Amino acid sequence: MGDRSAFFYVLYRVCYGSSTPTPFQRSLLTIRPAILHDYCRHKVRGYDYPAIIPSPEDCVRGTYVRGLTDGDIFRLDIFEGPEYERRKVKIRVLDVEGNEDGEGNVEGEEVEMETYVWVGGENALEEGEWDFGEFRREKMHRWIGRREEYDGESVKRRHAWIKANSL
Repeated sequence: MGDRSAFFYVLYRVCYGSSTPTPFQRSLLTIRPAILHDYCRHKVRGYDYPAIIPSPEDCVRGTYVRGLTDGDIFRLDIFEGPEYERRKVKIRVLDVEGNEDGEGNVEGEEVEMETYVWVGGENALEEGEWDFGEFRREKMHRWIGRREEYDGESVKRRHAWIKANSL
């Protein structure tokens, strides 16, 4: 079992190559809902996925994952690409998970861990906050569906756009 931890959204597809890991693979990780304060998330222009950037007074709900290996972090680094930077942050684990708007959240322990922060330029981000509910309803199947449904095309397009625009 690894001793690394991270705060993010996409997990099993990147770390294990499947959105349905084996029970053994699931047993290696501890996954809990969490809040990252003083950040907000925006949709990356032209893509399904978000980017987080520092933003006082805002917060991002995500997932706190313990038990990641150095190999898992390596795969996440590759997946996120050069427009994200892995940084140490402090999150609050949720003892009680409220609704999508955060109403009813009960924050617990503060934990230092790593997350991927957007460094690809704010001009590549859309105005307003990325909507996880919309993503879950309309786009998530592209990211966690069966292997044959996911070919990484959105990620390839993202890296090509970044290279073409010298971000």
